[in-house]
Amino acid sequence: MPQFERPALFIDGEWVAPSGGGVVDVIDPATEKVIGYVPEGGTADADAAVAAARRAFDPAITVAERRSRLQRVIDAMEKRLPDIAHLITAEMGAPVRVAQTVQTQVPLAVAHGFADVMDTFAFEERIGNSLVLREPYGVVAAITPWNYPLYQVVAKVLPAIAAGCTVVLKPSNEAPLSVFEFIEACQDAGLPPGVINVVSGPGRVIGEHLAAHPDVDFVSFTGSTSVGARVGELAGRSVKKVALELGGKSANVILDGADLATAVKVGVGNAFLNGGQTCMAWTRMLVPTAHYQEALGLIEAATARYTVGDPWDPGTRIGPSASRAQFQTVRGFIERAQSDGARLLVGGADPVHEKGFFLAPTVFADVDPDSELGQEEVFGPVLAVIPYRDTDDALRIANGTPYGLSGAVWAADDDTAIAFARGVQTGQLDINGGAYNPAAPFGGYKKSGIGRELGRFGFEEYLQTKSLQLKEHA
Repeated sequence: MPQFERPALFIDGEWVAPSGGGVVDVIDPATEKVIGYVPEGGTADADAAVAAARRAFDPAITVAERRSRLQRVIDAMEKRLPDIAHLITAEMGAPVRVAQTVQTQVPLAVAHGFADVMDTFAFEERIGNSLVLREPYGVVAAITPWNYPLYQVVAKVLPAIAAGCTVVLKPSNEAPLSVFEFIEACQDAGLPPGVINVVSGPGRVIGEHLAAHPDVDFVSFTGSTSVGARVGELAGRSVKKVALELGGKSANVILDGADLATAVKVGVGNAFLNGGQTCMAWTRMLVPTAHYQEALGLIEAATARYTVGDPWDPGTRIGPSASRAQFQTVRGFIERAQSDGARLLVGGADPVHEKGFFLAPTVFADVDPDSELGQEEVFGPVLAVIPYRDTDDALRIANGTPYGLSGAVWAADDDTAIAFARGVQTGQLDINGGAYNPAAPFGGYKKSGIGRELGRFGFEEYLQTKSLQLKEHA
């Protein structure tokens, strides 16, 4: 008997059975056992959710009411964080320490960041003889992935609510249980019917239907670049706004004179966080040839500390891949990298355990920047180490992929690192180990996406701009 049963969709303030009556099984990637299910919605359910969101949308909603709704959701969500963390470990294999910190506490910090933005945001502004207004966009379709299920929902749903929008949420099939727990928090918060709705089911059915739906005003999607392109194509048919947070192949650039030991230690940790299932992971480490062999020794020693095993064990640092499909995808990348001539330094494609989707943290040295491993997102615990000749060569390699989401630069001083970072075509860079900032804008250059999330920039995505030209200049 499944442990976690979620038989109903949440539409117009009520839990309702899906129109087709089907379910989506949720599989524990550590045991390969079915642990729960969620409803398999269809296009009729998506239509009902959009209609409910449209009825609930009030373009004249006051800022005070939006702020109240936001705070109520934050408070209700915070009470449920221990349960959400438990579900994230169960459904996608995040080690319990990661689930209790990164997977839940970071979303909480992001949520409080949106509350801070609302307290200071200028919803009206005078520019010459114009009064510029910022108004809610309308009905939002939020389509979220499985790797950080709560974070991705918080980054989309909370700014939408804060802006005065209404939402139809389509969670991933791999990790939907924690999202349903979040929806129950929204119910606890007493949001009016239709403000938040959730329809689970196949992405090619629900996700595509929402993207093309004529009564959806804005689609916010996080996922692969190929699916993001499809979302943009469908949304473009009805000329609706899209925000796309897509793939990455981020470079961790270690310049000559940097603290090599610290840069390697932090870089390895970033590459393997969440089992490498992180769009902003630093999956390419660029090292000057003069320090290359030393760096490889440091990388090998750092990787040895990343234990693979039972995600419920507090000592585990890398759990399983979140699904069989992802497990097989990562294995394929590793096998092809070996065939392409990259030198396997640590790990490999062999499963770590007989049961579960476990892979060892894997490091390849001497990676050709133009190879598949040097170019494409793996989304698993695989690090590519690339030597470079000089700073021009490093910049060419860093910019030499279709992606531009994140990365890092390490140098002898911040000014040197910042000077190099100015030339890197990516949306976010850590300078000499700079701390994560939940208020800073996050998003991609090139094929890593369109638009920004988090803080003021993420909040503004959910607002339209209206200009009133006044007769007299004030």
